[in-house]
Order: sequence, then C-alpha cells, then structure tokens
Amino acid sequence: MNRTATVKELKRLLKRKNIQPSGFVPTMGALHAGHLSLVARAIKECRVLTVSIFVNPTQFNDKEDLKNYPRNVEKDLEMLSGLMRENDIVFTPDTHEIYPEEDTRIFNFGNLDKVMEGLHRPGHFNGVAQVVSRLFDIVDPQIAYFGQKDFQQLTIIKELVRQTGKMVKISSCPIVREPDGLAMSSRNMLLEHSIRIDAPIIYKTLLRAAELIKTAEITDIKDLVKSTINQTPDFNVEYFEIADDVELVPVRQKSEFDKGKRYFGCIAVKAGKIRLIDNIEISLF
Repeated sequence: MNRTATVKELKRLLKRKNIQPSGFVPTMGALHAGHLSLVARAIKECRVLTVSIFVNPTQFNDKEDLKNYPRNVEKDLEMLSGLMRENDIVFTPDTHEIYPEEDTRIFNFGNLDKVMEGLHRPGHFNGVAQVVSRLFDIVDPQIAYFGQKDFQQLTIIKELVRQTGKMVKISSCPIVREPDGLAMSSRNMLLEHSIRIDAPIIYKTLLRAAELIKTAEITDIKDLVKSTINQTPDFNVEYFEIADDVELVPVRQKSEFDKGKRYFGCIAVKAGKIRLIDNIEISLF
C-alpha cells in the first residue's frame, strides 16, 4: 500500500492509478475490527481503495473529548498493511491539509441534526459535513463506506450527498460487535475495567426493546430501557429514541409506524466518563 500525508501527493497517486471503481473509507484512526470490516468490503468491491486517518477537530463540541481521543497511527498502519493491496492508499493528513483556511460553511439538514445526537452534541454534524465533503472533494471516490453504528451520521451523510450533488454511492455496513455484544468503537479502549465489564448491558437492553415492540407501548419500552441501564452503576442514558432511517422523526406511539419505512432504536449512554452510542432495527410488522 501507499501512504501519503498531503493532498497534492494523494491526487497524484489517484491520477496515476486511474483505476475504477475507486472506494473510500474515512476514519479517525484508533482502528478496530469494525473499521477493518469496511476496508475488507471495499477491497472486494473496488479496484483501488483510499483509507483516510484524520481526527477532525470541527466535529468535537467538547475540546477535552478531542484531546483525549485515542491516536495510534503506527498501529493503524500495521493493521491496514495486512489487508490493503499494492495499489491502495492510506491518507494521513494534518489539520492544515484538510483545512488550509478556516471552514466557515454552515449546512442545513432540517430535522436530521436537531434530534438525538444533534441535541446533545450541538455543532457536531456540521463539523462532520465539513470534513466529509472536503474529503469527498479530495478523494473523489465512486463508493464511500460507513458503519451503521453511527446511524444518524449515516443518514446525514446521505443527505449531504443529495444536497451537494456528489456522484458517490454511500455504502452502509453492519455494526461489528465484541463477543459480548458491545458495539465496536475506538472509545471502548478508554473505558475503565469495571465499566467495560458492565457495558454489554446496552446491547442486551436494545435486544429486549426490539422484542417488546410487539406487545408494549413505546413509552413503556423507553422507560424500561432507561431504568434497566441506569440501575447499572456509573451508567446513565442520555437518550433512547425510536426513529425512521430517512427523516429521523422519533416515534411516540405505535400507530405512527409506516409499513414502508425502517425504524431503529437509537441510544446514547454515558458509561463512566465515556459516551457510547448504539442502535438496533425495530420492526413492528
């Protein structure tokens, strides 16, 4: 594989290769098996792949969170070297390469960034849109791969592509979980040992919520999710919502379910000092 840290060199490499279809996996590093599953899928479907490693400062509304975000580029490169091909590229830019000038763009996603994560992380999705649109401009891929763990982000990126008219297909990839059910995340390595032991309660409770949709009311399901997780020491639910995957409108009662839509139970939990998100498809029919 090739490695470059500059936009100029990346564009030169991509132009020289000129192989189609071209794939793209954007990451913030601290890679795990979830990231590698995106890479493996992209390699199957694309003749050349670019993987970016860049911790984007504009999507952090908490500067302490940005400071503490795990970084280990050399380990990331070692993991990628076992998968990526001779023609593939790893792009490891610094902030100046991505933002040679301050990015002041403000995106309008309507309701999509006003609920769930948007309520708890103001400005986060605008920063995501800034970096993803910038990376799309640089890499110009035909297919870009994103994990379904970041459910709301995936929906917003699809809307970003629609608004900007970029000719890129967004490929959503299934959540990869630890053997005990915890959704893989770079933040997992920051969990204290006792917190990590209890963390599977999140997915276990989501599974229970998905089962109960046939017999219980949504308000009762939401109460059960919150009470079950909150009774675990040092765990606190920030939100649990059931929403469709297009407009992200939270459902208040089962009569609002539309047979033509898919719905997901989305959750954010403060586990000790670390914030974890997860989701599960919830089908009433």
